[in-house]
Amino acid sequence: MASENFSDFDISEHEKDKLVGEVIRYILFKSEQNSGCPIKRDELTQLITSKNYRQRNLPAFVINEAKAKLSSIFGYEMRELQRSRPSVSGNPGRVSQSQQVISDAKSYIIVSQLPADVYKRFVEDTNSTHLTGFAFVVVSIIHLAGGKVAEENLWHHLKRMGLQENQENHPNFGNTKQALEALVQQRYLQKEKVNGPEGNTVYYELAERALDASINDKIKEYISQIPTGFSWQIVQKDGNPMEAD
Repeated sequence: MASENFSDFDISEHEKDKLVGEVIRYILFKSEQNSGCPIKRDELTQLITSKNYRQRNLPAFVINEAKAKLSSIFGYEMRELQRSRPSVSGNPGRVSQSQQVISDAKSYIIVSQLPADVYKRFVEDTNSTHLTGFAFVVVSIIHLAGGKVAEENLWHHLKRMGLQENQENHPNFGNTKQALEALVQQRYLQKEKVNGPEGNTVYYELAERALDASINDKIKEYISQIPTGFSWQIVQKDGNPMEAD
């Protein structure tokens, strides 16, 4: 595809540039409006095919062009995510329908390519740093629990930080349940409901964004600085090491 020329699609350079521009605008505005939630490839494909362009390989070509321009002009890496499947706890096949993997559809996020100090000084929104911190802490807790943790146990640890499960007016996060659910929408976490002998249990598991090397390495560095006693309490909650397995 990299060697394919836009002239192969029987469209003008102006038409090609217009399509690429529309895809870039869609990605930038959608990422801002949805707090960085991944954008499905299907959305970008439909943006192109809705213009009555029927060339089969045109969407992939335009998306690749948009990816290159986002990097060279805007300083963003357009990173592809492959939706990960939740591991099945308890009885396979009893995962709730709402949490079954709909498809292995590709999606994208944009990640700044600026050096961390430059990004922090000129780009970072200080009004959202508390949300970044919340995501980092939740992902760290689940990482220490073996990559998966029951909802009840997750809230047990969050309560130790002053976050209550049913709190609707937290001064920083507002509705705390919705703040946690936002991490699912942003694909840091995935949620799974399992039917067991004692009823339904909801598990939170690390999703593809939290498993990305750039984030995973930071998590490991952060965890290495946590006092051993505290991290061991998370892993050994209720005397069950790796309790989410």
